[in-house]
Amino acid sequence: MSEPRKLRIGVLGCGQISQSAHFEACRKAKNAELYAICDLAEDLVAKMQAIHEPEKAYTDYAAMLADPKLDAVIVGTADQFHVANALQALAAGKHVLVEKPLGVTVEECEQIRDRAAETGLVVQVGTMKRFDPGIAFAHRFIQEEIGELLALKAWYCDSTYRYAMTDNLQPIVAKSAGARRPAGNPKADRQRYYMLGHGSHLIDTARFLGGEIVAVRGRLAEKFGAYCWFVDVEFADGALGQLDLTIAVRMDWHEGFQIYGEHGSVLGKTYNPWYFRSSDVECFSTRDGQYHRVLGEDAHFYKLQVEGFADSILNGAPLHGASAEDGLAAMRGMVAIARSVKRGDWVRLDTVQGGV
Repeated sequence: MSEPRKLRIGVLGCGQISQSAHFEACRKAKNAELYAICDLAEDLVAKMQAIHEPEKAYTDYAAMLADPKLDAVIVGTADQFHVANALQALAAGKHVLVEKPLGVTVEECEQIRDRAAETGLVVQVGTMKRFDPGIAFAHRFIQEEIGELLALKAWYCDSTYRYAMTDNLQPIVAKSAGARRPAGNPKADRQRYYMLGHGSHLIDTARFLGGEIVAVRGRLAEKFGAYCWFVDVEFADGALGQLDLTIAVRMDWHEGFQIYGEHGSVLGKTYNPWYFRSSDVECFSTRDGQYHRVLGEDAHFYKLQVEGFADSILNGAPLHGASAEDGLAAMRGMVAIARSVKRGDWVRLDTVQGGV
């Protein structure tokens, strides 16, 4: 009996996120394979080819896209290149998994959303926390058990000590002077850099669990090199929300959520993602007066993300991860928060354009 066909994936970008996550995820996925890698830096491609042994290695993105055996691309480049790289893949007829954030402006995210709809190709955004078994369990409980939502609180607080942990957990990242970098220094504007890198996760998780966000009112405090956004949220169903994005707290990684509903509640604690540890989630149901939780699940979020992506393409399964529409909504949320901080008032997401 022949083995089911695996999705042949090419990873664009041989930098940190691909070395730490995407290469291994493709190799470990049960229904996908690391078919090709691509980067402008020849030395980096050679090193990654020796370690991960893809069937093909490229320094020309167009050449990789022209390979008829290639099914899909993971875009693991800098944020500023995401949309151009994804559009190029769609034009070549390839499905795309784009690292978060989907783009850096509302308008370019709309381009991807529209192009995905036109082509019918799968576009998935790499907000991999949707594949955290605890968060996925909470999502199912909310959909099936909790009834109407009253309120959601969620927080994403990066830790001062995170690099001591991640340096121990991640592989030693190879670098190259030939790597392509965005113009200027994206990290120079810390507010923008932190919102795009971390706020995209927080907003997507809040939407995944709480539903559509229609308006936000944000405040920002900046002290001793730390940034703290407190954001009031109005959900489409009338539920109230509060978001806390703090970079960096003087404590361990601090991330989680509390959700109050008609027939129960949800409490969640999420860990530094590089532990590949499922969130601790307790879902209380008034139906049986019991707490429900998931335990012992596979929590390699990046591998599960690739498997969900492949399942949608190979088997026509509903998209497990964030869609281009979700990526656009997260971008609108980040821009609305930035506008609200400046204006000191509520901002509706459907009124914003531009970037953070």
